[in-house]
Amino acid sequence: MHEGLILCRFIHFGAVLLLFGAGAFRCLLFGRHLLPFEVSQAEPRLSRPLGWLAAIALVSAMAWLMLTAAYLSSDWSGAINPSTVGLVLGNTWFGHVWVVHLLLNVLVVSLNRRVNPGALLVLNTLLLLTLAPVGHGAMFDGLKGQLLILNQMLHLLGVGTWLGGLLMLALLLRADGGVDLALVLRRFSGIGYGLVAVIIATGLINVRALSGGFWPEPAFAGFGLVLAVKVTMVAGMLVLAALNRQLAQAADLPMARLRLSVLLEGLFGAGALAAVSLLGTLPPMLG
Repeated sequence: MHEGLILCRFIHFGAVLLLFGAGAFRCLLFGRHLLPFEVSQAEPRLSRPLGWLAAIALVSAMAWLMLTAAYLSSDWSGAINPSTVGLVLGNTWFGHVWVVHLLLNVLVVSLNRRVNPGALLVLNTLLLLTLAPVGHGAMFDGLKGQLLILNQMLHLLGVGTWLGGLLMLALLLRADGGVDLALVLRRFSGIGYGLVAVIIATGLINVRALSGGFWPEPAFAGFGLVLAVKVTMVAGMLVLAALNRQLAQAADLPMARLRLSVLLEGLFGAGALAAVSLLGTLPPMLG
């Protein structure tokens, strides 16, 4: 059950983060710069994967709920027992949040290609934000718990914008959509510094609240070890992001090297997300 929950968290977080981040890239960060792409034949290469991501998010959300029911009942049959699943939805904090989350996910799947990207971004933003209350912040009552959930929301928004931006860059680097790639790469790199600041600041607040210090004890075992893996993955992403910025300065963009760099940055991001998926199932070292 534990391994299944980790896998579900990884798949679901990944899908929702990419859905939000791709929408933020298109609608908020580079809307007017992407107009040639939006009207080109390359656009369906994005809309189809986004539809699949929405479906994957819904399936993994249902699986997460079923595995939670099995875990809480200590019985695999609880995953398919309507009364057990109903008890989880109606009598737990996770369940109350998950009802809203599932409804939003159904809307995203249903309206994916029927509404404009801006409206879809609103839904995907709400979908992402409803993941924040099911983390470690739920351990705390009152104002501390509410502030930690708010902090986690900011953290998710920063991570989603970064990862979704990488998805869009990977697509643009393979599409002949008439977009000024050098400008987009340079601007995204600049925005990335702000995203990194948000991610690091909110991450430090999370660790401080959960462990009582700026790093859990023991430092390289259990929670601390997985956190170290996450930090290493993020550091790798930062190095590659700096490389992308340097490559974007060239008169003739080295497309092959840029594609490889963005791919590697995405793989580091997947590694960081895998670490986060495991962290969410581990007890923090409270000081």
